[in-house]
Amino acid sequence: MKIYAISGLGADERVFSYLELQGELIALQWLKPRTNEPLESYALRMAEKVNQAEPFALLGVSFGGLVAVEMSKVLQPNLTILISSVETKDELSTVYRLLGKTKLAKWIPYPLFDPPRMLASWVFGAKRKALLNEILNDTDLKFAKWAVNALLTWQNTTKLTTPLLKIGGTNDKLLPPQGNTILIENGAHFMIVDRAEEISQIINERLEH
Repeated sequence: MKIYAISGLGADERVFSYLELQGELIALQWLKPRTNEPLESYALRMAEKVNQAEPFALLGVSFGGLVAVEMSKVLQPNLTILISSVETKDELSTVYRLLGKTKLAKWIPYPLFDPPRMLASWVFGAKRKALLNEILNDTDLKFAKWAVNALLTWQNTTKLTTPLLKIGGTNDKLLPPQGNTILIENGAHFMIVDRAEEISQIINERLEH
């Protein structure tokens, strides 16, 4: 089975490099967002990259999970996998939802979306700090600003009707696990890299059924 994977905010296929899955992982490249483009519209364009002629799964990490949810609504995959992410806006923290109502992210200058590396390492709980720093160094700040605003203003309240697998870390500071989630003990937001072996095992067991 092909597994179309969507990385986190500003990240790329490097976050999937430690996974060992029983399927062909295809990392989808981010598109350039259109001016004031809502997440739902953006996800429709991302969905065009998926070959629906054969069985497939969608895998979304962090912000990529929100995109995967919106894609799943139109694509009806065999399985949607969310890692360090959420299924609906109600699973976002109250702080995020309040910030979304203020529309504050739209007015923040681009450079402020490039966090100090020590702070980022702590927030992400990264053990492989060098890889996190490489990804942050390569992040398109215009995309990061759009993505943060898209996350804060996400309006989805609909749970998926297709099969869903959610994996979250108990130490995730950015998107703490909510709802029916398989927990990785002491897993942090960067666990897609740091706890890849455990995550791979959980996904592979689900794919076998």
